[in-house]
Amino acid sequence: MRDSVTVHMDAEPMAVWDLLSDVTRIGEFSPETFEARWTRGSTGPAVGAHFKGHVKRNGIGPTYWTLCRVDRCDPGRAFEFTVVGAGRDVNTWGYLIEPAGDGVDVTEYFRLDPHPLLRAYWALLGWARGRTNRNGMRTTLERIRAVVERPAEGSA
Repeated sequence: MRDSVTVHMDAEPMAVWDLLSDVTRIGEFSPETFEARWTRGSTGPAVGAHFKGHVKRNGIGPTYWTLCRVDRCDPGRAFEFTVVGAGRDVNTWGYLIEPAGDGVDVTEYFRLDPHPLLRAYWALLGWARGRTNRNGMRTTLERIRAVVERPAEGSA
């Protein structure tokens, strides 16, 4: 009930982290979460900060809001948040940024809470949702790479 995708980016760790941790930009990158906003007095990435993500499941629906809590916030290295539903943790999404060659390897991952209902769902339909998650993570990371690898304006 977990998976990950890694993409190499020719970029500085902080350039990548700045994009990943700015949840208000998620709609530019994610194929399912098309907007997000900080909530509960939160104004930016910090452990314990909250935000809501507006999700269009599988890119087609249903559409709903999720409450998320930032659990790891390590500038230039990691950003992780947990989706909370009905007062309990549902799943965790995160990003790891590791120096590699002339850039960084960026890993997006998820892990589901080992709740019995989620286990049953994963046993029956996990293969399909897993494929959707892997494709979505790759799409997200490729879109981020396109931004961080874009030449700066005015450069030769």
